[in-house]
Amino acid sequence: MHFDVFNGDADGIIALVQLRLAEPKVSTLITGVKRDISLLKKVKATSADSITVLDISLEKNNEALNTHLQNQVKVLYIDHHRAGDIPCSKYLTTLINTDANTCTSLLVNDYLNGAHAHWAVAAAFGDNMTESALTLAKKVDLSADQQTQLKDLGIYINYNGYGRDLDDLHFHPAGLYQALLAYPDPLTLIAEQGSIFYQLEKAYQQDMQLALTAKVLSNNEISKVVELEDAAWARRVSGVFGNDLANQSPNKAHAVITQNATTNNEELSYTVSVRAPLNNKQGADQVCIQFPTGGGRAGAAGINKLPHSQLENFITTLHKYYKN
Repeated sequence: MHFDVFNGDADGIIALVQLRLAEPKVSTLITGVKRDISLLKKVKATSADSITVLDISLEKNNEALNTHLQNQVKVLYIDHHRAGDIPCSKYLTTLINTDANTCTSLLVNDYLNGAHAHWAVAAAFGDNMTESALTLAKKVDLSADQQTQLKDLGIYINYNGYGRDLDDLHFHPAGLYQALLAYPDPLTLIAEQGSIFYQLEKAYQQDMQLALTAKVLSNNEISKVVELEDAAWARRVSGVFGNDLANQSPNKAHAVITQNATTNNEELSYTVSVRAPLNNKQGADQVCIQFPTGGGRAGAAGINKLPHSQLENFITTLHKYYKN
């Protein structure tokens, strides 16, 4: 049995689309919402099995990975997040690059020698790797209109991955992957009237319109922090809204905080999406790992459960980091 384990955002889904278009394989799909990254522990594999892991932090899955390697399971691990200590094993093959200007789909594109580069362009745009996306788009001679179309597709697929749980999403990431796999070229999908592209476009535009009402908690020349309510639309839009803010003000760091649901006397907490300044794509992970449940990569990171009592500390930490 083979397992494909992948992040439910644009980068994870499209990385797998590229791989399976080039290397078809029957597999069991393991995925979830974007922030559900402890996925390897969900795999029940034996020495006769194999695993491909895409776009989830090795650092956050180290224990489960070591267990699989000890059980002699062959693992291919491709990612661009914080890796921590990478195990040394003959059963492990890694393609890991934490450079702030690459993503998993771009790594897969290199691995496949550009076999499905149009998909990689869409993924890079979706992961807000705009310059990298444009560089690859130019290399494969995409027109300005085609670049815009692929940018929109990447953003919409990425938008679909955000939510507290799968019920918040318009499409289950595994189902979305399977639907996209039918299109060797994403431009064919976009040209098809009524396709998933247009379904996601409509939903995205509706949610982004609501995001314009976000409460501004802090805004200065260094950073901006906005708050969204506890609602499905807010959870869906939190990541792409952060990217949008970053693109509007590339010299600022941005944070979008979304209220989490509370039960009984539990303290109010927030899900936090952080974007480093586009003109200084470093440090988002360094800010977030200072708080429990924080992690990510240099250009974009997050905190799954920031207590309300630490909110002001977080805002101060974000500002001080990028002020220095």
